[in-house]
Amino acid sequence: MSRLPDLAERIERLVLRHEELQRTNELLEQQLKATTSERDSLKSRLAAARARIDALLERLPADPAPTREAGE
Repeated sequence: MSRLPDLAERIERLVLRHEELQRTNELLEQQLKATTSERDSLKSRLAAARARIDALLERLPADPAPTREAGE
């Protein structure tokens, strides 16, 4: 019967596919970790930039003096 060799071949292919998927999963986990770290860094930088902008806005006069129109 050729069923046993066919079954053995299918099992071997499944094992190889499983190993390939494990490697792919490991790479995706590394990529996710790096992307998450980059996102956290960007969120931190954004918060710092917003704080600097808020500080600059608070330094502006509340009611700026009217400027002279050009040509007056």
